[in-house]
Amino acid sequence: MMRQRLVQVLALAAGLLAGAPAVAQQPFADVGRQPPITILINSSPWYAGFEHVVQLYEKQTGNKINLDVTPFGGMLEKARNAVRSGTSPYDLVNLDTQWTIEFYAGGFLTPLKDIDPRFELPPEVMTYNDSGYWNETKKWRTRDGGKLMTYSPNGNVHLFMYRADLFQGAGLKAPETWGDVLGACDKLQQPGRTYGFVTRGERGNAIRFDWMPFMLGQNADVTRDALNGDFTVMINSPQARKALDTFIDLLKKCAPPNYGALGQSDVIQLLATGRAAQGMVVAAAWSNFDDPTKSTVVGKINALVVPRPADGTHGVVIGNWHFGVPKNLPEPRKQAAVAFSRWFLTAGAQRAYVEGGGVPVRTDVLTAELARDPKYRWVKAYVDSQTYAKQALGYAEGAQVEQILGLRLNQALIGEMSSARALNTAAREIEEVFKRNGRNTGVAAMLPE
Repeated sequence: MMRQRLVQVLALAAGLLAGAPAVAQQPFADVGRQPPITILINSSPWYAGFEHVVQLYEKQTGNKINLDVTPFGGMLEKARNAVRSGTSPYDLVNLDTQWTIEFYAGGFLTPLKDIDPRFELPPEVMTYNDSGYWNETKKWRTRDGGKLMTYSPNGNVHLFMYRADLFQGAGLKAPETWGDVLGACDKLQQPGRTYGFVTRGERGNAIRFDWMPFMLGQNADVTRDALNGDFTVMINSPQARKALDTFIDLLKKCAPPNYGALGQSDVIQLLATGRAAQGMVVAAAWSNFDDPTKSTVVGKINALVVPRPADGTHGVVIGNWHFGVPKNLPEPRKQAAVAFSRWFLTAGAQRAYVEGGGVPVRTDVLTAELARDPKYRWVKAYVDSQTYAKQALGYAEGAQVEQILGLRLNQALIGEMSSARALNTAAREIEEVFKRNGRNTGVAAMLPE
């Protein structure tokens, strides 16, 4: 339902192109003088865009923002410590999507309308399956009966990047299926010089997030029906095994020998230096490929929706982040955090955001003149991806489930376990996590090992 609504909103915004551009209607918000705020922000491919827009905010308003730029691995601990301390050192904490439920259910964030009853998300702002809302009764992220707890400063999904010049030279069509990706790898790969396909295999969040498009494409999932309270673990289904085998096969045949340790910066660098013909990265990585100070393939990479299995669909997992206001703050600092939020979500700020290398969260900015500019040729793939995009690990145990999958998937990739054993082991461990929390759980039949 929410994906259908998003597609309708995107179509409506695209229709505005016939008239005055939406981005010209109300470019920025007047927020007045505000006390300084501090934001916990992750160091990421989209950080440069965010830093750019923060500098613009300071210049426009005279208000000061301090940024605590932190590697991904330290973000959750800092956020947890902040909301549990006497007074939070941060006025906005940035939470990865699978962490949010812990903070919602724990009562650690202040609902945004409790700070300012007039605060509303502009209708053009994407909500990414309503992940910023929390229904306390249903214990689920939903706008239906839920309160707005956070909003997304970034709505990352994977995009598939490929060297258009190499494909054209080899007479290859842009890949639609993972079989096409493997076929292109066979033709384009020159071991030691050009690798056929790269994506993250590094233990932890990296492999968990990059494997999930394969999983969703096979219509597999971690649980049977968590939304309706059925936490039976299904991660060891035959469909999930097929997805893992495909993932492993592609990396073993097409990626560098250290595929089990490839992180985000490695994948970006391999693509940007022309050492990879195809790869899967988050949308926010795009700015690296057309920056002549970072890239040797400027203008040569194109973007697509993530390929699908021959017998499946496009699997697109949402990797959005969430800005939330800690509850343990004095009221003036909460007000200042909301003031910045109102400014940041305006069309003018979002346009500055994308110009600095970020991924805008407003449909009108995405579908305005950016979509026609070759510099932003990734935008169509990003918009098209929203049709398939799904949230994952949308329950309180999400961070624990990620830790389990991040270990077991990597062990399967590097050969320490078979794919069946890795998924069976993960399934039993995830079931135990759900049992400890009193969930209605169980586990699917074990795969033959």
